[in-house]
Amino acid sequence: MKIVVIGGTGLIGSKLVAKLKQQGHEAVAASPKSGVNAVTGEGLAAVLAGADVVVDVANAPSWEPAAVLEFFERSSKNLAATEAAAAVKHHVALSIVGTDRSPDIAYFRAKLAQETIVKASPVPYSIVRATQFFEFLGAIGDMGATEDRIVVPSALFQPIAAEDVADRLVEVAMGEPLNGTIDIAGPEKAPFNEFIARRLKASGDARPVVGDPKATYYGAPIDDKSLNPLGEARLGKMPLAKWLETL
Repeated sequence: MKIVVIGGTGLIGSKLVAKLKQQGHEAVAASPKSGVNAVTGEGLAAVLAGADVVVDVANAPSWEPAAVLEFFERSSKNLAATEAAAAVKHHVALSIVGTDRSPDIAYFRAKLAQETIVKASPVPYSIVRATQFFEFLGAIGDMGATEDRIVVPSALFQPIAAEDVADRLVEVAMGEPLNGTIDIAGPEKAPFNEFIARRLKASGDARPVVGDPKATYYGAPIDDKSLNPLGEARLGKMPLAKWLETL
């Protein structure tokens, strides 16, 4: 089976391509590095020729509100049109848990726009919404850095390892199109500040981490429901403690 991974050289894409190849599939990593640009359309028709499945895990280079919206709208429209012409059988899009509940976060608004385009396409689809990745905990903590401490939200959080995200994407890509959305999340749920504190401690950062219910996430207020699945979700297998051992 030929599976094209848009954003196939990134954090999730590189893991996904490797796992698909291990299963004997023709997995193609498509990105600007390989001459494929979904935003401009460059190289899309050629790489999608004969493709059975397309998995879009591309990330925007800029999170500035107008730029990130343009990225996901243009790339998704180009993919939809080119996939339809190539008779692609299944489009899988990686999105974020909470895209429809956090309108104040520009990146989430852009991902919701992407989902809308995917749903309107004639190509059968599956949308996989993931919680935030363990790999981003350090950067998330940095956003709350002050002179002597880190202040982050105290709302519940359920992050997931990138390795588990790739595994769940393999499962979905190999299955029949859902023509719907599923959530995936990590196996543990705890206050936001606890995850950040454990990540910093593992890297030798002694700054105290304070959970503040009024602290924002990318400039937006959040609560226990903002970033977590509200219903059934496919859970990853890797707990934070095991992931921290890989640092």
